[in-house]
Amino acid sequence: RINNMSKKQAIKSLSFRWMGSLLGSGSTFIIYMILARELGPEDFGVFSSALSMITVFSLLAGFGVSQVWLKLFGKEGFNAVRWIKPSLHFVIITLLIVTFLLVLWAIYGPHSETTKQLLLSMLFFIYGYISVDLVSSKLQLEEKYSFLALWQLLPNLSRLILIVLSFYVLQVSLVVTDIGLIYASVGMLFTLVSVYQFYMMQKGRFNLKGHHGIGKINLILPKMKNIFFEAWPFGMASFFAFIYLQSDIIMVKYISGDIEAGYYNTAFVILTAILIFPSVLYSKFLMPKYHRWANHDKSKFYRAYKKGNLIMLFSGGIIMLIVVIFSHLFIPFLFGNEYILAIPLVNILSLSLPIYFVAYSVGATLVTNEYMKLKVKLMGIVAVINIILNIILIPIYGAKGAAISTVIRNTILLILYYITAENKVFLKIKRNENVELN
Repeated sequence: RINNMSKKQAIKSLSFRWMGSLLGSGSTFIIYMILARELGPEDFGVFSSALSMITVFSLLAGFGVSQVWLKLFGKEGFNAVRWIKPSLHFVIITLLIVTFLLVLWAIYGPHSETTKQLLLSMLFFIYGYISVDLVSSKLQLEEKYSFLALWQLLPNLSRLILIVLSFYVLQVSLVVTDIGLIYASVGMLFTLVSVYQFYMMQKGRFNLKGHHGIGKINLILPKMKNIFFEAWPFGMASFFAFIYLQSDIIMVKYISGDIEAGYYNTAFVILTAILIFPSVLYSKFLMPKYHRWANHDKSKFYRAYKKGNLIMLFSGGIIMLIVVIFSHLFIPFLFGNEYILAIPLVNILSLSLPIYFVAYSVGATLVTNEYMKLKVKLMGIVAVINIILNIILIPIYGAKGAAISTVIRNTILLILYYITAENKVFLKIKRNENVELN
């Protein structure tokens, strides 16, 4: 009966995670559809590249602290409360630095006055982004999965409601800077709501699951260098992942212009919507199991890895064919006839789907044990390669150059992940299997 109850709880928690991720991604997709239609390719390109730039700064400000909380509370239990206050101070310092850098870039960067105003108006989006991320970790520690799903959905849903009300109910003709203010205001609201959660957490007043009472707290507060040491692998992993996933939009804008960026982001939105499936599968469901199997059942870990690779290759290939066959129908239907020129970009990017699906499967094994820092190095290498490819290809082919760069980069990423997994993570397991077969 206990096993059945635990299975039901696992299915329930997974369902809430899937629901939150899918609804959140769905609301984002609808927002992009509306903005693409209402703003037109040029202003949509301005907004998309500005949001990508803002997200880069957001990742630098948060720098993996939310993931550090999960790691430390899992390791120390309630003792990890001692990390909360200094880690929040660390986030405040990084926020101040990032705010200063963003203001400098907005004022002196090589862009239009509209882009400058948009970047400055969206400053508070960064604060909201980090606040939502940190509170999400708190809710995970408390295993409040229904609240977690709602919390992660609300920011995008709030933006969607405000945009729909403005365009279709109040009949207000919003310009791109107005959209930036909507994103900023929602960010500011969630920042204010999160402050109380942080206060309660640093006092140890939250329901940490899997630990019985606070007990004796280690009163030695970690220093900033300790926070940085714990955070940098997670922070750099998120940063590098963003660089080789979304830096293309920014580079297309500054090299080929806003219209090309608008077309490229339309194609990229399709790709992102599809990638939510392997992302949720591995990060929300399989990752805890991978950590357990990597330490206690290596043969099962290896079998899951091989089976996962085949499933991801097959499913990614099927979805790629569907996208290529029907892209000429659903792009005009979803985004409007103005975005017909995005169809070739969608078709090129779709070639990445089976490659990136398998990369999710292989890359998930590199998060286990001591391999995270090695994975970060590989991601850094691919991020640099991606930037170099964009610098070479975008001036020649425009947005198509960025799409080609994405396919090449994803192929290199998969090759590096696969070689590392086979020769580092699973080498001993394969040797043992060969011995047993012989």
